[in-house]
Amino acid sequence: MLEYEINAHVLNGGIARAKANQSEIMFDATSGRDEVLPNPAELLLTSLAACMLKNVQRYSEILNISYRKARISIDGKRNDNPPFISEINYTLEIDTDENERTIVTLHKNILKFGTITNTLGKACKLEGTIRIVKY
Repeated sequence: MLEYEINAHVLNGGIARAKANQSEIMFDATSGRDEVLPNPAELLLTSLAACMLKNVQRYSEILNISYRKARISIDGKRNDNPPFISEINYTLEIDTDENERTIVTLHKNILKFGTITNTLGKACKLEGTIRIVKY
């Protein structure tokens, strides 16, 4: 079993920092909405993006799929009362010369074996598409 650990703190005023490994991430912990730093919901969506892009790399190596670039766009819908993320939609784009069937297989593996995709898929509606593009 893998275990993860982060440490975070907030300064009076709402500027927060989290440390994971040797990296530090700043985020918005104000009572309002900061215009620069990501808020917790945006960090959650960023975590999903990181998971999916990491698995593009991982499963492209395992399945011997070549690609030049991968990009993902994600949007989440928030319920107000009580507050929770009710729906997440994404579009994953892969710049590749592979055929559609191969990319569909890649997508299935990304969803089946992703830690964050599986976690969020149990908590809310998670839907998306994968498509081949040329950048």
